[in-house]
Amino acid sequence: MESCTYMVRDLSYAVRVAREEDSKELSRVRFQIDGETEYLDREQGEDYLSEADVKELINKDRAGANRLFLVAESEGAIIGFSRCAGSDLKRLSHQVDFGVGVLKDYWGHRVGKELLQHSIRWAERNGILKINLRVLEINEKAMDMYKRFGFEVEGELKKDKRLSDGRYYSTLLMARFIKKEENYGR
Repeated sequence: MESCTYMVRDLSYAVRVAREEDSKELSRVRFQIDGETEYLDREQGEDYLSEADVKELINKDRAGANRLFLVAESEGAIIGFSRCAGSDLKRLSHQVDFGVGVLKDYWGHRVGKELLQHSIRWAERNGILKINLRVLEINEKAMDMYKRFGFEVEGELKKDKRLSDGRYYSTLLMARFIKKEENYGR
């Protein structure tokens, strides 16, 4: 997948495939993002991925036909990332789970949107039939974006996450089907 450069208002950034040499910075960026939003599954420091862990993920994703790890980079610094994680199981190999994270300072510059668009194009070119994602019910901006890109709500995990306000919130399961349903059962 080729690198693409974008200019949104005052920010120039590129979207490209993650490389091994990104591992250290990706570990740091992931840790920072986890502390900047409650929309993700983790609190800051939970499920920490070291530089070595990230390097292993990058290499696994580069070797897999149903895996993609992208970064958004501005002025040599990583500002966001996304992953499409496929399964090695044959019965699940037609689908991927999508996740995205963008540093808060770069929200509103369409970084997440561009990472999503690249992932959709990659899925279309690589025979992926379904992209799955999870989104917290209160993340309306993200839900609206996903719907604009053809994602639909498939289900709801009620009272799935407890946030800092002490309340429980539901997670919506969303999916985008890449090809017509002629190959699907029922």
